[in-house]
Amino acid sequence: MGLLDSVLGQVLGGAGGSAGNLGGLAGALGGLLANNGEHGGLGGLVSKFEQAGMGDVIGSWVGKGENAPITGGQLQDVLGSDAISGIAQKLGINSATLLPMLATLLPTLIDHLTPKGQVPAEGLGTHDDLLASLSGLLQKS
Repeated sequence: MGLLDSVLGQVLGGAGGSAGNLGGLAGALGGLLANNGEHGGLGGLVSKFEQAGMGDVIGSWVGKGENAPITGGQLQDVLGSDAISGIAQKLGINSATLLPMLATLLPTLIDHLTPKGQVPAEGLGTHDDLLASLSGLLQKS
């Protein structure tokens, strides 16, 4: 089992779900990463991190090399309480449960979705594109 499988398994299992909940997770994270999400896709997310003084952190996730760690509290500072609450609600968990899981998952997920070490000019695609990418990543291992 690959690292992404392991992280997703922990997140989905911790959320009371299973790998069958991948669509729910992708839908919830789509608001953060999808071009048609509420936050302007990966480019918008990078901007939020830069505005919060944490551009180097998300840059490490996109770039090649070691992923810088982030805490749940830092994620809440960057994304805002409303965004965190919305994601938690979509997954049927509370924010306190979501934040540490998201702090583990997001760096790994962004790293895997940006294999060339840069934000794709066209973004990561729509919610459906993200779901297909996640499914493809899980099937590789």
